[in-house]
Amino acid sequence: MSFKDDLEDLETAEDFLRFLGVSYEQRVVNVNRLHILQRFHDYLSADTGMEGLDDEGMAARYSAHLQRAYQDFVVSNAIAEKTFKVHQDEAKRMADRFVPLDSLLPT
Repeated sequence: MSFKDDLEDLETAEDFLRFLGVSYEQRVVNVNRLHILQRFHDYLSADTGMEGLDDEGMAARYSAHLQRAYQDFVVSNAIAEKTFKVHQDEAKRMADRFVPLDSLLPT
């Protein structure tokens, strides 16, 4: 079986983390599993250098992307990272509601 074939058998965030050799804390995964997987997908999608890699090279690249995605949520949180569109939309709404303090002061 090839690396890609092995990936098809993975179902959970923990499956991916274990398979790709990424150390993790369960509490981080419990809160951020979908966000980690989405960010992992985003990093993979942006990686244009995987063409022609053998299984070992591809596994190393996947592992690095998953490690990076996991680490994003160790040091931050889903709302701050704006992983999903709902968070991006909320950030835009909050920016539209911003009122500078100077505009509230009498002139």
